[in-house]
Amino acid sequence: MAADKTRSIRVLVVDDSAFVRRAIIRMFESSPDIRVIDVASNGEMAVDLVKSLKPDVVTLDVKMPVLDGLSALERIMTECPTPVIMLSSLMEKGGENTLRALELGAVDFVDKSAAGGPMDISVLARELTAKIRVAARVDVDKLGGGEEKGEPAPVPVVADKRETEVVLIGTSTGGPPALQNILTRLPGTFPCPILIVQHMPAGFTSSLAERLNRLSALSVKEAKDNEAVMPGTAYIAPAGTHLKLKRSGGQLRIVLDPLPEGTLHCPSVDVLFQSAATVCGENIVSFVLTGMGRDGACGAKAVKDGGGKVFIEAEETAIVFGMPKAVMETVDIDGQIRLDEVAGAMLHSV
Repeated sequence: MAADKTRSIRVLVVDDSAFVRRAIIRMFESSPDIRVIDVASNGEMAVDLVKSLKPDVVTLDVKMPVLDGLSALERIMTECPTPVIMLSSLMEKGGENTLRALELGAVDFVDKSAAGGPMDISVLARELTAKIRVAARVDVDKLGGGEEKGEPAPVPVVADKRETEVVLIGTSTGGPPALQNILTRLPGTFPCPILIVQHMPAGFTSSLAERLNRLSALSVKEAKDNEAVMPGTAYIAPAGTHLKLKRSGGQLRIVLDPLPEGTLHCPSVDVLFQSAATVCGENIVSFVLTGMGRDGACGAKAVKDGGGKVFIEAEETAIVFGMPKAVMETVDIDGQIRLDEVAGAMLHSV
């Protein structure tokens, strides 16, 4: 269950670096709502302390002695489920390890290698603080949703039932395992291209695309500028640039564009949905999945105004219901769908 909102969030810090442990402790010395209750220098110690102290949130380094971070995470989620934020890096298979951690049940991660130097404490502090506050409210029973649940019940694909040109997906916190759950249930013959915005730091979207491509019958790739979109292919927006659509010679093509600047997220779900609505009109089926914030609400309005369909992930399965809730409050959605039923809904809708 989620942490009690009326008291401080109790955090266990796990890292083999004494410097990192001290830095994280200093981050929260004056925090009114986050308190570091203990530290651990290896994964085995972390598991023992989680069992005895029952923290609200654990920050866990991926590379750990005695018991590595992934093994420690797996034991924590099995023996004493607790919200975990991973401290990750793209170096030495860090992207793959981070995605595996999210699949095992980590709520989110912080890329400590991307913060301006070896570790820019002020940048890391802001991001880690925000993610700890979100993690403390997460229902741990919803975590670990990326494990493949087997084939969905057979769903007939009715040719030309709709003139759907594209399927759109927007997601943030909890998104990588949700995308794995969905895309691994779709056939390689899926009749439309799928365009995806997942909020992630630079570099991790490439690792995500590679991992999902290995696990899926679909072709999954990081989107490239000006490439034609094809059926049976899912395109993930690269971190740091917006994903848009254009029509050229009767063919839909991808546009990677730094504009508009100043959006809270880049890539932005709103930008993708608004661009697709302009180009494809009513021939869109869109899904907003788990995530924090409101990205996707304005884009969903553009899709609905153009005659397209908008679905959201149901609250009962969404790790964070912020983005789906914002969409539901903004437009008349076409349905709330449990995560394990989204693939079937996609097949029914195209």
